[in-house]
Amino acid sequence: MQVDLFDFELPEKQIALRPAVPRESARLLHVGKGGVLEDLHVRDLPSLLKKGDALVFNDTKVIKAQLQGERRRGAAIAHIGATLHKRVSPNEWLAFVRPAKRLKIGETIVFNKQDRSLGDNDKLVATVREKGENGEMLLEFDKSGVELDREIALIGHMPLPPYIALKRGEDKRDETDYQTVYAREEGAVAAPTAGLHFTKDLMQQIKDRGVEEYFVTLHVGAGTFLPVKVDDTKDHKMHSEIGHIDQQTAEALMAVKKRGNRVIAVGTTAMRLLESAADENGQLDAWAGSTDIFITPGYHFRFVDCLMTNFHLPRSTLFMLVSAFSGLDEMKHAYQHAIETGYRFYSYGDTSFLERKD
Repeated sequence: MQVDLFDFELPEKQIALRPAVPRESARLLHVGKGGVLEDLHVRDLPSLLKKGDALVFNDTKVIKAQLQGERRRGAAIAHIGATLHKRVSPNEWLAFVRPAKRLKIGETIVFNKQDRSLGDNDKLVATVREKGENGEMLLEFDKSGVELDREIALIGHMPLPPYIALKRGEDKRDETDYQTVYAREEGAVAAPTAGLHFTKDLMQQIKDRGVEEYFVTLHVGAGTFLPVKVDDTKDHKMHSEIGHIDQQTAEALMAVKKRGNRVIAVGTTAMRLLESAADENGQLDAWAGSTDIFITPGYHFRFVDCLMTNFHLPRSTLFMLVSAFSGLDEMKHAYQHAIETGYRFYSYGDTSFLERKD
């Protein structure tokens, strides 16, 4: 499909730089069957759920994956920024590096943090082992496993989305704001942002209504922010992400489907993991691995019945996904309504509850 089909005009003022406070006060646009729209708030979510339905959350936890460092060639110093996005071994990460042209294979980068509370040994040395497209590189670190994790946590920064980071710096608030209340599996470099709207109190209200909750893990990568630079969707390459679903969760979700209740994915990451794991007949089993699933209109959904997701960028793979789920015309209409009525967009913005178009 032509990427231009997924374009729309978004006023810059509607890009959210901070989340709503409290979290459940964010607005929620319900897109029902036939594209019928209903303006609500996240606190109204329980009213959209039925006893026996199941919410599926992505429990990945964001790490401080944004690193700053230097490359030296004699007296020449180049300042280098790297965003880790996929771990490939105990001491190797794929990363998006800027400026990539200043680095050659075999060169080293010294990452550190200008903080007096850290010792002289609190630094990381990485060697460039491979160079790919869009500034992607394979970095081999001088530390490994838990030791590497510790240093990343010490010297790294929260990897705010570029449309936020370009407008303001990261601060202490982001360490809490850019993390779901149920995050527990470290490894993501971007938050599963639909989950940012939940509080423990809201989750308890949902359970009290007889709605079940389950957790899966997909470590979201920085590739989610890459722009689509091709003219046709068939030419776009998705970056892969690692995730898993355990057998107990798979069996419980199959039971939900068999009794006629709905499976609701909280976020596109939970959806993509479920759709990657389910077979063509809608059978879900334990699953672990890497997925680069790219969902566009025409895709046959195997498992997910409803989707809660924030508002996405024009021409993005995520707007393509929601258009596949609820219909391109329906989503263009919904987004136009959201723009006209002042909904806030992107990671810290408002959210939507989408019903699948049959």
